[in-house]
Amino acid sequence: MDNYTHGHHESVLRVHQWRTVANSAAFLLPYLTTSSQLLDVGCGPGTISAELSLLTPQGGVTAIDLSDEVIEIARRSHPLEDYPNLNFDSGDVYRMKYPDNTFDIVYAHQVLQHLANPVEALVEMRRVLKPNGILAVRDADYGAFTWAPPAAEFDLWMKIYQEVTRQNGATANGGRYLKGWVSEAGFSSLVVSSSVWTFSTVEDRQWWGGSWAERVVESSFAVQALSYGIADLAQLESISQTFKRWAKDESAIFFIPHVEVIARK
Repeated sequence: MDNYTHGHHESVLRVHQWRTVANSAAFLLPYLTTSSQLLDVGCGPGTISAELSLLTPQGGVTAIDLSDEVIEIARRSHPLEDYPNLNFDSGDVYRMKYPDNTFDIVYAHQVLQHLANPVEALVEMRRVLKPNGILAVRDADYGAFTWAPPAAEFDLWMKIYQEVTRQNGATANGGRYLKGWVSEAGFSSLVVSSSVWTFSTVEDRQWWGGSWAERVVESSFAVQALSYGIADLAQLESISQTFKRWAKDESAIFFIPHVEVIARK
């Protein structure tokens, strides 16, 4: 089983709950119809899944995640009376329980970068797609993250993050490999695009910087960095304080680039 770098600490879920169709799935919208049957793989707390279900009233959304805990959070947050065509379920991306040729669309956001075998997962996604069905995947590329002002602690944070993900068998810079992974899994007619999350306003800086100030010392990332001997507590606390200072700096900005791929079975 893959070891998820971030885990499900509240500070991580807070970021996941911020995600919407507009900021995380806009590239999919031209391919979505009101009758689409869609599978959301690695749905987390389900904010994107819920929006997609409202856009497919004659279809439906099945949303899966490996974590039973986060699936329960998603169900509580999105009750059936408000989202009648939305179903949350626990599921393993490598061994999904759905028959061949089940879904019109399979969507996976920020999933493949965390897997030891992304191509194997994509092959399984292809199996459950209907003939000519749509794959829609989007992943960030940590190696392309950009921030200002410069900070040695942020450089250290990135070095630690890259090593933790390497130890987990994952690919922090997954965005740049997404096109190749999708092609290797047997998909065709690839449409590749990119988009960027930008954190610059006072509110955005406080939210993003505050989240990582917690995550770097309290989440599974911190536990793994310490247990692997990649960082010590003093280093993580220094990085946390730097995120807090960054959030207060009126000149500060943070860019997170993503690669997006639409492909057909």
